[in-house]
Amino acid sequence: MTKPDFAAHFVEGVDHFNRREFWEAHESWEAIWLVAESDVEQFLQGLIQIAAAYHHVQRGTYRGAIRLFESGLRRLKAFPAKYCDLDRHAVETSAGEHREALLRDAQTDGRYPELILLSRKPAPPVVQW
Repeated sequence: MTKPDFAAHFVEGVDHFNRREFWEAHESWEAIWLVAESDVEQFLQGLIQIAAAYHHVQRGTYRGAIRLFESGLRRLKAFPAKYCDLDRHAVETSAGEHREALLRDAQTDGRYPELILLSRKPAPPVVQW
């Protein structure tokens, strides 16, 4: 079985996320998550869950957003801050703050964080991802 191009789908997902196209980011990352065979699978699932949480925020379905923020942050916590050539610090910080605001029944600040790619050719940290 030939796997899809990791870098192409990964970058596409980051670009969608940064344009606030969270569902599309989810779909781009899911294409590689479904075939991942290493811990990269957990990393991608964390990103997918954060994107899905922000999709829920946009739709006003906050209960789903809270659960997805929690599970996505929990998964991403296990990985180095700049895993797969991606700096996700701002996203994790904002996701935590947005989760806390939603738990207090407060509105989020209306701002969305961005993911920072350190390379336009990101690669998984293992050959057999």
